[in-house]
Amino acid sequence: MQPLNHENARIPVIFGEVLFDCFPDGSAVIGGAPFNVAWHLQAFGLSPLVISSVGEDELGERVRDAMSGWQMDARGLQTDSGHPTGSVKIEIIDGEPRYEIVEHRAYDHIDRARLPAINSASVLYHGTLALRNRPSREALEDLRKDLDAMVLLDVNLRAPWWCKEDVLTCVGAADWVKLNEDELKLLGGDDASDHLSRAQRFLQRHGLAGLVVTLGEKGAFACTAQGGFTEVEPAGLSEVVDTVGAGDAFTSVLILGLSREWPLALTLQRAQGFAARVVAQRGATIHERELYADVLLSWS
Repeated sequence: MQPLNHENARIPVIFGEVLFDCFPDGSAVIGGAPFNVAWHLQAFGLSPLVISSVGEDELGERVRDAMSGWQMDARGLQTDSGHPTGSVKIEIIDGEPRYEIVEHRAYDHIDRARLPAINSASVLYHGTLALRNRPSREALEDLRKDLDAMVLLDVNLRAPWWCKEDVLTCVGAADWVKLNEDELKLLGGDDASDHLSRAQRFLQRHGLAGLVVTLGEKGAFACTAQGGFTEVEPAGLSEVVDTVGAGDAFTSVLILGLSREWPLALTLQRAQGFAARVVAQRGATIHERELYADVLLSWS
């Protein structure tokens, strides 16, 4: 597979949580939206720099092993002796999963003093979950100040770990924002207007360069400060095995398209298509490089 980047290319900087979904049978599956996004970008050849933190524990070692095996840059992965690696406890109650995002994890305490040197960044990506504690918020603020990079905020509202005021502050510091239809209602006002009008007002109110709204089974659309608009229909799905990570797959191609300056309509089409490929697999991270090679071939 030919990588998409070239020597001395500006790299994506991916900031936030890496965690494990811990199931009642004792199994643990690696994930976290930023980690999933970085995983895909690595396979697409962009060599992202992951800024996160893990504990001095078995799960932390598993993160490092996974990154090493996938040839990911771990310079920004800190080790925290005082806090364990991130985890989500999953219980099955009446046949339905219930999730508890455990607090005071290593990714809550990313140390601003231990951030790696970054020569040149194309985009700074982050979500909202990892900003629930001050240390990680301060680390992100330092990155935003130091990097001459486009900021992409991927909104992920997880109760009780968010408040509207803090999220809107992040929106105001971003260039591009991606969120879903429900998050747009929560942050932009649940009035009687259609979602496109609500999105355009949200973009203008916060001075964004662009806004991407995902609509689940109805596809997605994007609007820009220059008045641009494009929408994409759902990709045809041969089968749905696991929808976990579909949004992160979409975001990875969005970053790829913005970094490569693809036309926005083409970016959304490719993002939706890749997300459809991911939901046909088990888990949010794919370990078969052949799938990425097939995707790249289809794009060429």
